[in-house]
Formats: sequence, structure tokens, C-alpha cells
Amino acid sequence: MSAGSKRPDLIEGPESFAEAFKVSHETIHRLRRYAELLEHWQKTTNLVAPSTLPQVWSRHFADSAQLAALAPEARLWLDLGSGGGFPGLVVAILNSGTPGFRMHLVESNQKKCAFLGQVARATEAPVDIHAMRIEQFAKSAQSLDPDVVSARALAPLPRLLELAEPFLRDETRGLFLKGRETDAEVASALERWTFDGMRHASLTDDDARIVEIKAPRRRDQ
Repeated sequence: MSAGSKRPDLIEGPESFAEAFKVSHETIHRLRRYAELLEHWQKTTNLVAPSTLPQVWSRHFADSAQLAALAPEARLWLDLGSGGGFPGLVVAILNSGTPGFRMHLVESNQKKCAFLGQVARATEAPVDIHAMRIEQFAKSAQSLDPDVVSARALAPLPRLLELAEPFLRDETRGLFLKGRETDAEVASALERWTFDGMRHASLTDDDARIVEIKAPRRRDQ
């Protein structure tokens, strides 16, 4: 799947999302159900900024889906601080028909995990949900060797690298959605880390970037 030429600000609903990301009617059906559950749960659980709910197809679904286009070959994903499921649960739904695909969602908030579980069941998404802190998960899942580690709005890049470091081995790629402070965060991270990386333009926000990182190493090592 890949993003087409349609401008993200014109992704106003399921039809324009399907056109932009070239996904099946079944995938759109699953995302519709996700949107319904998000709206229902948002009344009692803070899953997303309330002002962004009317733009769920662009601000949350498209923003998450662009990561899948960057790693179409990945079969094992790890999403840190999954919150309301962005980007991990969306990527999993888009890969529901991909043989051998599995997404691990790590989220410490129990209410958010309950939401993720309901969406996963309703959409038959290929996910495992881990209701624990990232540091705890790192100790209990040392053998996990993901192709991709993802996160959105979790922490500044230097801290994010600390959290992701146990899983960023060998050829594993980190794909992190960052905002307008991307350049400053990368500069700060480079004071403490060395890594191979690049910045991809965001399809959903001219001021945002996707930071791709491989082989991070602490400078004091």
C-alpha cells in the first residue's frame, strides 16, 4: 500500500482515505468501526485531543497509515505508548490480510488498554496488547526482535531512544512521528547518541516529520 497524490487535507472521510492509501472496502469497514468506538469511548476516556475528533480520518488514521507505507515489508511491529491506537492499531488494521503480520501494542493506562482490546476484537486486528510500562515490557520481552518500533506523541526524541533502545537491534527501524520541534529534538538526541537516520516529510502536516532511526548507540559507551 502506498500514499497517492491526494492532499492529506482533503482526506475528510473513508472515501478519500481509501483513494489516498489504496485500501480495500473491508479495511475501510474496519476503520469505520474504529472511528465509531473512538467517538463513543472519548466521552469518558481521554484518547485524543477533543478538537481533533472531527478530523479523525486525516489527523489520526492517515497520520498513522503513512508509516505502513514506509515499511511494507515489515511483519513484526512494536508500538510504544499506544494510547488510543495511533499509529500501531491503524497499521495493524491495514495489515490485517498480510500473512504473518503481528503488532505488539504497549500501553500502561488500563482504560486505554480496554479500548484497544475492544477495537481489536471488533476489527479482528492482528495485535497483542501489553498493559504495562515500556520499561517493564522491555524486561519481560527481551527475545522480541521487531522489524519496526513506532511511537507518536510519546516523549522527546532523546527519551524516546532510551525507551526504544532495547528493541532497536541490528536491522530494526525506528519510525517516530514528530512535530514542529523535530530539528531541535534530533539535535538534542545527537548530543547523547549516534545513529543512522533520516527525516521523511509528513503527509498530514507540513510542519511534522517522520524520524527514521537505525542502530542507535550511546556516546558514553
